[in-house]
Parts: sequence; structure tokens; C-alpha cells
Amino acid sequence: MTERIEPGPGQESVWDYPRPPRVEASSRHVVVRFGGVTIADTRQALRVLETSHPPVFYIPPHHVRLELLTLSRLHTECENKGMASYYDLSLDGRGVRSVAWVYPDPLPGFEAIRGHVAFYPGRVDEVFVDGERVSPQEGGFYGGWITSDVVGPFKGGPGTWTW
Repeated sequence: MTERIEPGPGQESVWDYPRPPRVEASSRHVVVRFGGVTIADTRQALRVLETSHPPVFYIPPHHVRLELLTLSRLHTECENKGMASYYDLSLDGRGVRSVAWVYPDPLPGFEAIRGHVAFYPGRVDEVFVDGERVSPQEGGFYGGWITSDVVGPFKGGPGTWTW
């Protein structure tokens, strides 16, 4: 691991996040867009915070355009949260596989995220938190949302799997 970045005023270090992860409510304004269409818009997201990872925002299903998403056959298992199912997105002839995921039946301690949708910020056109454009977590597996108020270093890129 490279050295922990010391957070400045108003910032959080992902190295202060817990393991196992913690779920917390967020009133921040979260917007997901694809093809000029708002796919999700909420001030009622849940953030999952886990050591070495940028936060992942889980959006209530009633704030997501679910008619644009189709459950795929892909499933993965998280040791803490349980089995995840994945959504594909289709809009105006454009499609993205595994654009988001959901925990239909999360493990104990993570019941709050049941049915909430988490988007990979790098697989849609735009993601914003309180008007700030989100940068995706490096790598193709994790779906963390990097904003200016979160510092790392972040797991996900080459050489970070053993952190």
C-alpha cells in the first residue's frame, strides 16, 4: 500500500472506514445519467463504507428508472453483504451490461440496502453527488464513488488486491 493520504477539512479518509463495512443514510443529492436521461435521482441514498474503498451509494428503487434496467444472469457473492444480482441498461439502442447491482436478500446487518440499486459510475455517462461529478473507483470489480471529500489511496487498481 502507498501511504495513507491525510484528510483535509471536510474530507474523509477511506482508511478510517470500518471492516466489515457500515451502512449509513445520506441526504446528499445523487444523480445518475445515461444518454441524456436521468436514470436515478435521490436525496435518500444509503452509503456503504468499507476500509480502503470509496463509498458506494445505494439508491432506493422508487428513485430509479427500473423500466430501463433488466436483471442479468450475473451474480457475485460478498462475504459481508451476501449475493448480488446485476442489472443491464438499455436506452435508445445503447446498452451497458452490468451497469448496476442489487442485493435482493442481504445478510444480517445489511438489511437496509435490500432492493437498493448501486451503479458503477464508470459505466454510465454521468454521476453526481451534490452537483460534483463522481470519478469511478479504478478497476472493473469495485464500484466506489470518488468525490473531492474522500481521500485514499483507494483499492481497485493494479497492485492493490492484497491490501
